[in-house]
Amino acid sequence: MIVSASRRTDVPAFYARWFVQRIRAGFCRVPNPFCRSQVGRVSLLPADVDVICFWTRNPRPLLRWLDELDARGHRYFFHCTVLGHPRELDPRAPALDVAIATVRELAARIGPERVIWRFDPIVLSPVSGPDEHLARFRTIAERLAGATRRCVVSVMDRYRKIEPRLRALAARGVAVAAAPEREPGFARLLEGIAGIAARHGMAIRSCAEQLDLRPYGIAPGACIDGDYLRATFGLAELPGRDPNQRAACGCLASRDIGEYDSCPYGCAYCYATASVDRAEQNRARHDPEGETLLP
Repeated sequence: MIVSASRRTDVPAFYARWFVQRIRAGFCRVPNPFCRSQVGRVSLLPADVDVICFWTRNPRPLLRWLDELDARGHRYFFHCTVLGHPRELDPRAPALDVAIATVRELAARIGPERVIWRFDPIVLSPVSGPDEHLARFRTIAERLAGATRRCVVSVMDRYRKIEPRLRALAARGVAVAAAPEREPGFARLLEGIAGIAARHGMAIRSCAEQLDLRPYGIAPGACIDGDYLRATFGLAELPGRDPNQRAACGCLASRDIGEYDSCPYGCAYCYATASVDRAEQNRARHDPEGETLLP
C-alpha cells in the first residue's frame, strides 16, 4: 500500500505531530470525503506501507521526526512545492528564500532522489505573466540544483470550488487567464522551463495535465510513479493506476490520510480548499492526539 500525506492538505507543514502520533499508534482513521460518517481505518505499520508520499510547501516541522521514521523502517519521499508566486496568489506560503533553504536541508538529509520539486501550478495573470514565471523558474532551478533530480509542472485548472476566489481576484484587477495556452508567451515559457530544467540535471514531467506539453519538451508524468518507485526504493510489487484520480492523472493507487478544507495557506487556485475561513476553523479544532485529522 502507498500512503499519500496528502493531496488534501499539507500534513508536514500543519499536522506533523499528529502524523507521527499515528505512526506510533500504527494506524489512523480517515473519513470518506463525500460522507464523513463513513470512516475507514488505514494501517501505518511498516509491514503494510510500501512507501509514504508527502506533499508539502514546508517540510520543516517534520524534519525532527525523520530519524524516527527511518528507525521504524518506513520508506518515504517528498513532493515540495516551491513557486515564489506573488502574494495575490499565495498569500501565506513560505517566503521563497525560506522555502529553498528548507528543501536544500531536506535533500541534504535524505538525498536529492527522494525530493521532487513542484513548480505547480503555473498561473498566468497580470501579476504572474510568462516572463515572471520564467525568471522565477530559472532562479529556483539554479538554487535547487543538486538538491533534486526531478521537477513536476502543471498549468492551473479552474475547479468549480475556486471560482469565488478567482472572481474576488479579478475584482482586484488580477484576472487569471481562463485559457493560458492561448496567452502570448505560453510556448516560450514552457520551452524555457524545459530547457532550464535540463541544464540543471532535472527530469521534467507534467502532472495530470490535459494539455499536451510534449511539443514544448515536457513529457506526461505521474507524481506517484511506478518507474520512480522501483528505481528509488527497489519496489517490485506495486498497485495499478488510481481509478479515483482525474482522467489525465497517471498516479498509482494510494490511500490518502488527509482531509479537505484543513490547509490554511489560502492559495487562490487550490482545489483542496473551498473556504479558507473553514480551513482555519478546522485547523483550530484539530486534536494532535486524535485518530482522525479533524474531529
